[in-house]
Amino acid sequence: MSLKPSNSSEVPILPVSDPPHDDDKLFKGSAMTKRSAFAAISYMSCAVLLVLFNKAALSSYHFPSANVITLLQMVCSCFFLYLLRRWRAISFSAGESLLISDNSTKFVSLKTLKHTLPLSGAYLLYMLVTMESVRGVNVPMYTTLRRTTVVFTMLVEFVLVGQRYTPSVIFSVGLIVFGAFVAGARDFSFDAYGYAVVFLSNISTAIYLATIARIGKTSGLNSFGLMWCNGIICGPVLLIWTFIRGDLRTTINFPSLFSPGFIVILLFSCILAFFLNYSIFLNTTLNSALTQTICGNLKDLFTIGLGWIIFGGLPFDFWNVIGQLLGFGGSGLYAYYKLIGR
Repeated sequence: MSLKPSNSSEVPILPVSDPPHDDDKLFKGSAMTKRSAFAAISYMSCAVLLVLFNKAALSSYHFPSANVITLLQMVCSCFFLYLLRRWRAISFSAGESLLISDNSTKFVSLKTLKHTLPLSGAYLLYMLVTMESVRGVNVPMYTTLRRTTVVFTMLVEFVLVGQRYTPSVIFSVGLIVFGAFVAGARDFSFDAYGYAVVFLSNISTAIYLATIARIGKTSGLNSFGLMWCNGIICGPVLLIWTFIRGDLRTTINFPSLFSPGFIVILLFSCILAFFLNYSIFLNTTLNSALTQTICGNLKDLFTIGLGWIIFGGLPFDFWNVIGQLLGFGGSGLYAYYKLIGR
C-alpha cells in the first residue's frame, strides 16, 4: 500500500534514475528515452561550464589548490542534498515515499552505505590518479591518451557485466581513438612514467564509471542517494588529504580569498559541480558507462572552442583540428547509433 501526502502536488520532484516507461521514448523507434537524452545533454552542458569556471579560478586568479576546490564542491553537494531531502524535494532510494519521517537520524542505512564503499574507493582512486596524470605529459598528448578511456570502459564493462557492443558502436569508438591520435601526433614525446600514469588514470576512470552503473542497479539508490553516500564517505578522506598536503594552510593565505569576483566564481563552481555529479550518476545509470565516456569526448569540442575564445593561448594546428573533427564525428556516430538502437 502506498502512502500519498496530502500536499504532494506542492512538492517539486526532481528527476532521478528510476526505470523509464515504454511510452517515454525520445521518438518513435528510438532506443533512447527522453530522460536518457536529458541526462546526456545535462552532463555535457554542466561539464563545459564547470571547466570554464575552474579554469577561471585556477588560471585567472591563480588559486594554488585544485584539491580544496574539489573538497568545497563535495561539501556543498552534501549540503544541497541534505536540504533537498529535508524539504522532501528528493528521495535517496528508488520508489521511496517522500512522506518518510524526517526525524530519522540517517537518510541511508549503514548496510547500504557499506554497499557503496567500492564506488567511493573507485572515486578516490580516479580523483588522485587523474590529478597526478597531468604532470609528466604535455597537454596535447594528455588529451590524446585520455580519449582512449572509451576503450578501457568497454573492456571494464565486458569484464564486470559481460556487456557486448555492436560493430557500429565499435566503429564509432575506433574513429574517436583514431582522431585522438591524429590530434596529438605532432606532440609524441615518450615518457614511460607519464604514459603509465595516464593509462592508469584511464583504467581508474573506466572502473569508476562501470562501478556507478553496477552499484546504481544493485544498491536500491537513485542518483541522489549515490551522490550522498559518495560524499559522506569521500569528504572526510579528502579533508584529511588536503590537511596533510598543506593545501588548507595555502588556501587560508591566498591573497584573493575574499575577493568578490573569486567568491562568485567559487560559488558557481560548487553549484555546477553539484549538477555535474548528479548528471554523471543519472547519465551512467540511465544509459551506460560507455555513453558517459562518449559524452565526455563530445563535450571536449565545446570546451576547447569556448576555452580558446575566452582564455586564448591555443595555437592553431591543422592536424589537431582534423583529429578533433574525427573525434567529434565518432561521438556523433555513437549518439546516432544509440538513438536508433544499433
